[in-house]
Amino acid sequence: MRSDVDVHEVRALYDRAMREHARPDGPGVRVERDGPVVRQVGGPDDWNGVVWSSPDLDAEGANAAIAAQIGHCAALGLPEFEWKLYAHDRPGDLGGRLRAAGFVPGPPETLLVAPAESLTGPVALPDGVTLRPVTDAAGAELMALAHERAFGTDGRRLLHQVVKRLERAPEDFVAVDGDGEPVCSGRLEVHPGTGFAGLWGGGTVAAWRGRGLYRALVAYRARIAAERGHRHLQVDASGMSAPILARLGFTAFGTTTPYVYRPAR
Repeated sequence: MRSDVDVHEVRALYDRAMREHARPDGPGVRVERDGPVVRQVGGPDDWNGVVWSSPDLDAEGANAAIAAQIGHCAALGLPEFEWKLYAHDRPGDLGGRLRAAGFVPGPPETLLVAPAESLTGPVALPDGVTLRPVTDAAGAELMALAHERAFGTDGRRLLHQVVKRLERAPEDFVAVDGDGEPVCSGRLEVHPGTGFAGLWGGGTVAAWRGRGLYRALVAYRARIAAERGHRHLQVDASGMSAPILARLGFTAFGTTTPYVYRPAR
C-alpha cells in the first residue's frame, strides 16, 4: 500500500463523489435518489442498479430499501437489477439481507485507486501490435470481440453500450489489434467535477497475456484521464487484474461485490 495515500480520506471522497452523487454512465440512462439509496436506471441493455446506500441505513431501513428496489425492477420489466455492495456499507449484514431477498452475489472485486499522473508513462507494445481508439461501429465490434475472447462472455451487451456512447467520447474506448486479431480492450469512464476516472473492462486474450498489453492499456487511459484534469484512477479489479495493478502503484480501498436480482419469468 502506498504510504502517501490516506485510504479513509480518499474512500470518503469516492463514496461522496462517485456513489452518492453518481452521474449516468451513458446516454439514455438516469440517476435517481430513492430514499436511502441512489440507483441508475436505463433500458434492458444498460446497467441498472444501486450504487450507494446511506451509512445510516439500519436493519429495518435496509429491508424496506431492498423491497423497494425489487418492486422497481419488476415495474420496469428489467431482466436483472444489481445492488453494488461495498465492504464498508451498512448495516454490516446487508449482504445477507440481499441474499435472503433473492439477490445472488457475484465474485468480489477489489476497489483500487491510484494517482493518474503517476501512470502516464510510455505505451510500450510488442511488435505487430497496434492500439486503436474506437471511433465507429467496426471498432466497437473489434472491442466486443476482444472482450468475449478475454473473458469468455457474450459481448453483445457491451457492443450495444459502446455504440450508444461513441458520439459522446470515442477516445474513451480502446481495442488492441495483434496480427490482425483483437487481443485486448478496455474503456475509460471520466466523471467531470469528481476528480476520478474509472478504468473498466480491461482484459487480454489468454494467448497474449504476459506481454505488457494490459499495462500499456492502463498507461494509455491514464494519460487521457490526466490530460482532462482527473486526479485519481479507480478500478474494480478482478483477482487476475488486482496483482498487476498493485505492482503499478494502485492502493486497495476495500472490496465490492455485485448482488444481482433476476425476476422470475
